[in-house]
Amino acid sequence: MQNVKTCVVGASGLVGQTMLKVLEELNFPVGELKPLASARSAGKTVLFKGKEYVIEELTENSFDGFDLALFSAGAGVSKKFAPIARDKGLVVIDNSSAWREDVEIPLIVPEVNLEDFSKNNLIANPNCSTIQSVLPLKALQDVFGLKRVSYSTYQAVSGSGIRGIQDLERTEKGEDPEFYPYPISETAIPEIDVFLEDGYTKEERKMINETRKILHDDTLPVTATCVRVPVRNGHGVSIAVELEKEFTLEQVRKTLADYEGIVVVDNGAKHQYPTSTLANGTNEVYVGRLRKDTSCENGLLLYTVADNIRKGAAANAVQIAHAIFSKK
Repeated sequence: MQNVKTCVVGASGLVGQTMLKVLEELNFPVGELKPLASARSAGKTVLFKGKEYVIEELTENSFDGFDLALFSAGAGVSKKFAPIARDKGLVVIDNSSAWREDVEIPLIVPEVNLEDFSKNNLIANPNCSTIQSVLPLKALQDVFGLKRVSYSTYQAVSGSGIRGIQDLERTEKGEDPEFYPYPISETAIPEIDVFLEDGYTKEERKMINETRKILHDDTLPVTATCVRVPVRNGHGVSIAVELEKEFTLEQVRKTLADYEGIVVVDNGAKHQYPTSTLANGTNEVYVGRLRKDTSCENGLLLYTVADNIRKGAAANAVQIAHAIFSKK
């Protein structure tokens, strides 16, 4: 693979910092690195492969002469600067929600639908909970077909960035919350992102729409309830899925275990199932608690956990880049 001149936009943030770690861990061939952020963060330093780099202020000229831009700086920044980078010839992978539902922009999980890349040089990284859910769903779709999907999420505070982590730590000390509406250390909060007119939250609607887009099935019935829980890192998603074909649990277990990016952990008698502590610091999706849903025909229940900052954000973006530039 060629050396890739790489910009990381939002390099001072939680996901941006993790992008740098994953680039290093996956030995991505960064020929030149330019960390970028707002004027407020310009001048700070980040570490990459033992070397300090000074963060530069993001401008319209930041991308000249580069090959790749990894964005993790919010939808507003991405709306303005991602098209600029793309028009200058860079491959752009954006971690915000800015482009996910745009029909012209591919929404990619590399193990699932990397072939969608050919549509556009600007790629959207899906929602963290969606990423870890569509891996097992795609594996099941290919073999058994999907009839209906219902999500219940258990999302860690790191999904809110540093403010979520700080609110957990703050309320653990008995202090009042400043970010969440209730003390997150004491309760689960069934509210992620804003409420919409139909009673769903924006996070729930994201999962519904993104699942259909990634799996190329606009008519797939999908529903979701998204809940913030007092866990620092590592989202859990409970999935109830109706399959089109009959199945055995042995068939399902093998189908999932054979799929790239999935680790099956499913032995209840030995307390072996996906947990946040197991997933933290890894790039895989862990799947377990496999059982038949006896309330419907061909129903299956499963539980997934992944590191939401890595596979749910930074690692997925870097894996996309790695796959694309490996083919160049």
